Amino acid sequence: MRAFRVAYDGRPYHGFQRQPDVPTVEDTLLDACRTLGICDADEVPVGYAASGRTDAGVSALAQTVAFECPEWCTPRALNAELPGTIRAWASADVPDDFHARHHPSRREYVYDLHAPSEAVDDDLAATVFDELCGEHDFHNLTPDEVGTVRTLDGEVWRDGDFLLFRIEAGGFARELVRRVVSLVRAIATGAAPREKLDRVFSSEHLQGPDGVPPAPPTPLVLTAVDYPGVEFAVDTDAAESAVQAFGERALADRIGWRVGTRIRDGISEQ
Repeated sequence: MRAFRVAYDGRPYHGFQRQPDVPTVEDTLLDACRTLGICDADEVPVGYAASGRTDAGVSALAQTVAFECPEWCTPRALNAELPGTIRAWASADVPDDFHARHHPSRREYVYDLHAPSEAVDDDLAATVFDELCGEHDFHNLTPDEVGTVRTLDGEVWRDGDFLLFRIEAGGFARELVRRVVSLVRAIATGAAPREKLDRVFSSEHLQGPDGVPPAPPTPLVLTAVDYPGVEFAVDTDAAESAVQAFGERALADRIGWRVGTRIRDGISEQ
């Protein structure tokens, strides 16, 4: 059994998990495995599992998938059949009973929230986030009806016009990270009163306009998934391929931002 670290730009995909008739990261990975002969058509490799199911638009640095495969199946071999939006970059041999989803000791996400300092109270944001850390029942910050008690840790800091949220836990309920960010933003900008946090932690079920909607998915990245006793070896060639592929995408985004800004400013000046 071998585990692979996989990075991807989630924006072109309808989430990680397989779905009929729409492109997903998992479908693309499994198509690569079938092309390489690791499994037959319409099947999955023996022992296959992934560490998590990121939502549509969410990206990853360290998504982890594991399955039985031949010795020649390296990150570089997988990349030969993957698009530039998905790159395997490290791997580890793991025991036959290893399960990518059930065995992580820690998962970590980072969210880049565009929040210029003149519009946000940074100290209040940090205070609210600190109160969200620890063990709580987050039933008002997820659509899940079970498994809502979680223990969160992390930090918030400013980087220019962005507030960065690093949030870690053993596991996450659906949309929990994005709703945590949304709640902190609402209180720190004055869009919601400080007392909103108390209501979120209460037994009351907040719905409709009283609820907390998820923040947009695209600024969210799965940055770490830790497994006790598992050491991943970086495939140098595969990692260089990933750096180049995501560097090119980052440059294209910067150019797009410049073009959009020029058009916006030109119209504003008329």
